[in-house]
Amino acid sequence: MPFFNQLMTATDSERSELFQVPQLQAGARGDISLETYIAFLTEAYHHVKHTVPLLMACGSRLPQHPRWMLDAITEYIDEEKGHEEWILNDIATCGADAEAVRNGQAKPATELMVAYAYHTIERINPAAFFGMVLVLEGTSIELATNAANAIQKALSLPSEAFSYLSSHGTLDIEHMGFYEGLMNKIEDEQSQQQIIHCARMMYRLYGDIFRSLPVDNGASQ
Repeated sequence: MPFFNQLMTATDSERSELFQVPQLQAGARGDISLETYIAFLTEAYHHVKHTVPLLMACGSRLPQHPRWMLDAITEYIDEEKGHEEWILNDIATCGADAEAVRNGQAKPATELMVAYAYHTIERINPAAFFGMVLVLEGTSIELATNAANAIQKALSLPSEAFSYLSSHGTLDIEHMGFYEGLMNKIEDEQSQQQIIHCARMMYRLYGDIFRSLPVDNGASQ
């Protein structure tokens, strides 16, 4: 079985658990308040702003050969630059203070997920970071575009408030095919198991970010 298929099978339970988080399900239905949507974007900003630094840290620790993995990190960096600014623009369009978010503090769940990513790169195996990539890109494919449409309809917000969600749903479909090809090139069994472990942990940690969001009783403005 190709490694990508092994990875998906090995993480199926954790993925299913993430999708059962009530706050995530409510967001997918559009059944959240404006305050909760802003809270989601706030935490998204505080982890997305680390995407490029994490990729750079990963690239700096990868061996020069085989070159394909380093080239993949470079491509990811080019794709991910500036996405945190999209989120701040969405926050501002929602009427919230984007600069306060920029200068604010992430919730503990977000801080822990980011810290675990750096730990994995620096102390375990830089290639294991691809486990986090699976979680964030795979989740957005499943939920982002549908959630954006549902939330926009429920809250009567302009399309400019959904640049992060809408774009990631589309972008990550393209990224996932690229990702599958990369994973199928990884033959080292230890690296494979470390990627699986990182993905399992990230599903739990990413779920905790959603669990930290307010629980709404129906969408409201």
